[in-house]
Amino acid sequence: MSKFWSKVVHGLTPYIPGEQPKLNNLIKLNTNENPYGPSPKVIAAIQEFADDNLRLYPDPNSEALKKSIADYFNVKANQVFVGNGSDEVLAIAFQALLKHHAPILFPDITYSFYPVYCKLYEIDFKTIPLNDSFEIVLNDYLMPNGGVIFPNPNAPTGIPLTLKKIEAFLDKNIDSVVIVDEAYVDFGTESVISLIEKYKNLLVTHSFSKSRSLAGLRLGYAIGHPDLIEALIRVKDSFNSYPIDRLGLIAGIESFKDDSYFKNTCHKVIKTKLNFIEKLKALNFSVLPSGANFVFAQHTSLDGKIIVSKLRDYGIVVRRFDNPIRISSYIRFTIGSDEEMQVLLETLKLILST
Repeated sequence: MSKFWSKVVHGLTPYIPGEQPKLNNLIKLNTNENPYGPSPKVIAAIQEFADDNLRLYPDPNSEALKKSIADYFNVKANQVFVGNGSDEVLAIAFQALLKHHAPILFPDITYSFYPVYCKLYEIDFKTIPLNDSFEIVLNDYLMPNGGVIFPNPNAPTGIPLTLKKIEAFLDKNIDSVVIVDEAYVDFGTESVISLIEKYKNLLVTHSFSKSRSLAGLRLGYAIGHPDLIEALIRVKDSFNSYPIDRLGLIAGIESFKDDSYFKNTCHKVIKTKLNFIEKLKALNFSVLPSGANFVFAQHTSLDGKIIVSKLRDYGIVVRRFDNPIRISSYIRFTIGSDEEMQVLLETLKLILST
């Protein structure tokens, strides 16, 4: 703590990202990274464009990438916003669309960056409890609000909402922005991007980090009505006109071109997940439904904290959350390769048998 800090800094409790441990022969299943690398076409394009042009600024508007995204989802380029990872896109959305007199609403168990943004930008908020099955109940959000945001599927629980339920909520919540954070949507959850044309207050955010295997490049985007997108651009251009570098732009464009690779890797992750869930249940784990590339589960008798600690002794890193207390016994298992998940299962058997 320093006398030179601004007032806002004293009240901040920063977001804690997933650990990036420096261990040899590590099986890393704690930050929901894709076990499969980017499309080979993405790698080739990055290598081709890593040339003398890096001395030049990138396109501040990222027009070519916006067009690629727009074409893929059959929307217009002015309905697309891109940023330096979906976290930056969300941060800009909080500033641009969620700072009003009424509090914004989000689940009590959800992506823990949301309350951090609220503290940083001095946004009033109210958390809405998940039900006893850890599900988001959108009818509970039908109250005056300055905006609503939730992930679909939710994180860290992984439980998805159907498009039908979200549309029913949008029909009733017409006076404030609704942001659906679809960071994990490609692993078994239906996107609500098809509703963009119908609902002018809907903004959908996506990440390149998970399903497109580009966590190391930091790319994210939002799709919504042009009026919402203009607000994001105004905020972006008020602090960083060049958030996407030249190599990131190329990587994003090529990723959308290689759709077969994208769909194939997503399918492999989903298949591995379904197999893993069944084998976890056979080991007496209670497993929540998952529309993501991770599984949220607790053992019926052995505490999650003990399991996580013992897995680490074997060089396997998974994630557990101390807060809120309702989920402290649960473990979040990222879905890795078939080989990694098999090692994890064998290690769990060993731990549970001792």
